[in-house]
Amino acid sequence: MTQISLQKKSRVKTGVLVFFGVLVFVYLAGAVYFHYHFFPNTTLNGVDVSGKKSGAAESAIRKQVDTYVLHMTTRNASGEEEITGESIGLKPEFHGEVQKHIDSQNVFAWVVRLFGKQKLKMDTVVVFDEDALAREMKALSCMEKKNQEEPKNAYISDYGENGYEIVPQEQGSVVDQSIFQMALTDAVKTLQKDFDLEENGCYKQPDVTEESKELNILADTLNRYAGAEITYDAGEKTEVLDGATISQWLEVNGKNVTIDEAAVEEYVASLAKRHNTVFRGHSLKTSYGNTVDIKEGDYGWKVDKEGEKEQILKDIKGGTPVKREIVYAQRANSHGENDYGDTYVEINLAKQHLFFYKNGNLLVESDFVSGNQAKRYDTPTGVYGLTYKQRDATLKGENYATPVSYWMPFCNNVGMHDADWRSSFGGKIYKTSGSHGCVNLPPSVAKTIFENIEEGDPVLVYKYPEEEYGTPPPLINPGDAAGVTALINNIGAVSLANEAAVAQARLSYNALPPEQQAQVPNYDVLCAAEAQLDVLRAGQPQ
Repeated sequence: MTQISLQKKSRVKTGVLVFFGVLVFVYLAGAVYFHYHFFPNTTLNGVDVSGKKSGAAESAIRKQVDTYVLHMTTRNASGEEEITGESIGLKPEFHGEVQKHIDSQNVFAWVVRLFGKQKLKMDTVVVFDEDALAREMKALSCMEKKNQEEPKNAYISDYGENGYEIVPQEQGSVVDQSIFQMALTDAVKTLQKDFDLEENGCYKQPDVTEESKELNILADTLNRYAGAEITYDAGEKTEVLDGATISQWLEVNGKNVTIDEAAVEEYVASLAKRHNTVFRGHSLKTSYGNTVDIKEGDYGWKVDKEGEKEQILKDIKGGTPVKREIVYAQRANSHGENDYGDTYVEINLAKQHLFFYKNGNLLVESDFVSGNQAKRYDTPTGVYGLTYKQRDATLKGENYATPVSYWMPFCNNVGMHDADWRSSFGGKIYKTSGSHGCVNLPPSVAKTIFENIEEGDPVLVYKYPEEEYGTPPPLINPGDAAGVTALINNIGAVSLANEAAVAQARLSYNALPPEQQAQVPNYDVLCAAEAQLDVLRAGQPQ
């Protein structure tokens, strides 16, 4: 290695040592400096004391105390108020606290402090007249009663287009004097320049806010209940129970939503008044062309008030729209103008004749024998629903027990049934030789009705005297299968007296084309009647 290279290395080494020596010197010098001075970027009770000794820092604080003004932000219209240090006798008071803050500094961390800020506080930097502060506080505009509005709790609105909504709380401007005075005292002690009453919690707060979990649960429950729209299906007509009505039944009791059941009962009563047809009387356009009013009988729609009430409560609590029928205790055939519809039995006691219509078509008509008028066993008039139907029943009374094949009661123990012991029907038989109240029918007619009628189908019973309304028009068209079927059903018990009826049925049947003849279901009845007539004729004297 040459002499020149050695000299260069020596100079580099010397330079490095000098550089680090300078750094150490600066660092130690800084530590010594900050042993007597505040770090950079330091405030004490809001006063900038960066790089100051305790005396200089105290002077800076004293200067700020002399000009101190506390600016306050309020909720009032003016929004700005102030208290001066002079008005409360504000004076500095240190008691060596400033020097204690300098002494507590870690002087060897001064380099780090070059890059950060430090906010220091002293509890005893000033003294003041607290009574004077209280007087100044009470004299503020925000403390005047006329400027203080009570806070209002958040609440649930009445039901409207958007259902129930939470109306937000109103904060008001009532100042909590004790909290305000404590916060104000702390602000002056630390020489705060700005003071926001709201940020420092000086206002009286509403007890319930829009974020209240309990309030939101109640609103959700109310909206769920009111959203349970019920659409009643009543034939071609519908009726809607919507939130506007349901909302009137809802009550908030504490943490719960309750339903005014008395109001629901009142609504159901009005529903029954609109939809009940039972006991209201019925108007019937008879098979004779005229109209009769039948006041008696218990046929018709009848709302089950208790059942409907319970279903409404269930639907409301379910909270979803539903479409359903009203809950009925008793049903009818139709929701139309006449609730009996187009399937019914029409019984004219005055004419001792009945008609059975099914789906608007005359299925069968026949003479009958009703209750014995002389013995006051009159068949009751009125509109009734068929109670039930039974095959092979035994009808029992005080002095009788009569077996029948087709039993169809409609008013208590009064009903329609076959009467094979009778050889004739209609006319005036009922006046002295009538039944115990039932409608006695030819067996074939009773069978036809029994096979086509259902429980609940209406039976309309009335008196229609011919002398009042005239002779009824013919009802049977013997030119089709239905007409011939009716003629055969009307034969009844075979005797020489109704030989003409059998002959008429035969002539009408023979006049039908073959395809129509095949549609006559009771042709065997006609053949049996003709055979029985042959026997009766053979027994007659020549």
